[in-house]
Amino acid sequence: MRRRLLTTIGLVVLVISTLSLLACVQQSIPSPPPTPPSSTSAPPLVQQPTLPTITEVVAKVKPSVVAINVEIVTYDIFHRPAKGKGAGSGWIISEDGYIVTNSHVVGDAEKVTVTLEDGSSYIADKVKTDPLTDLAIVKINAHNLSAAKVGDSSKLEVGDWVVAVGNALGQGISATGVVSALNVSVSASPGQKTLHGLIQTDAAINPGNSGGPLVNMAGEVIGINSIKVAQVGVEGIGYAISINQAMPIISELIKTGYIVRPWLGIVDELLTLVNTYKVGETVKITFWRGGTEKTASVTLAASPPPQYGE
Repeated sequence: MRRRLLTTIGLVVLVISTLSLLACVQQSIPSPPPTPPSSTSAPPLVQQPTLPTITEVVAKVKPSVVAINVEIVTYDIFHRPAKGKGAGSGWIISEDGYIVTNSHVVGDAEKVTVTLEDGSSYIADKVKTDPLTDLAIVKINAHNLSAAKVGDSSKLEVGDWVVAVGNALGQGISATGVVSALNVSVSASPGQKTLHGLIQTDAAINPGNSGGPLVNMAGEVIGINSIKVAQVGVEGIGYAISINQAMPIISELIKTGYIVRPWLGIVDELLTLVNTYKVGETVKITFWRGGTEKTASVTLAASPPPQYGE
């Protein structure tokens, strides 16, 4: 009995000793340092705006795009007349039948036929052109037309997506591209006028696109397709007249049928500078005569009425 009691006491002592040893070991083990808070937190997710598809853009502007077919008279070396044909595009700027296009599309035409998206055709009863800017307006006897929305070309940036929309008949020509340069000056062809303030794009501007609108991704007209560079080694470059430069010309063509510009009777190199002034303004001109520098004040008169587009 005594031996059993001693054995039990020994087991109790052993258990107590073991527990004390484990407690000491746990106290001697250092606790891991707390995890420091992250110095950089993930940026909040920003939902990017969804751009409309090209299909949506074209669908928005296409009802305002028209096909323009022209008949012109050419003469052979014996001065015998022969009829020719040409084609281009245009876009409706007002519901009462005013259409914008290029001067080079309709400038020499004897007859201009406008075909709307629904297939209806009209003979133009008024054509007014401004070859200096390659702009023209055509008036047809139609009402309640689908006018395009005019945008703001000053908001364009290099890299913006644009769509060049052309002839509304058939497949409905359109091309997608980006703005590759702004405020470009280009000669339409060697020895001819220079167009200024152009939008350069890699959207394909083919003959059928001339006069059609260049639109942004909101479907707003921000340019008028005008020139395609066709040279060996040059691909994917087209130019459009910016709408902000075109609208004063378009408005004046609709209102009076021709453009009145400041005129001084000078050489072409100074025209760009003179056109920054208004008719009636007085400017100071410094010139040299006989090796002597002289200064004169000149009042700018209105340019002579044009003999085209009547």
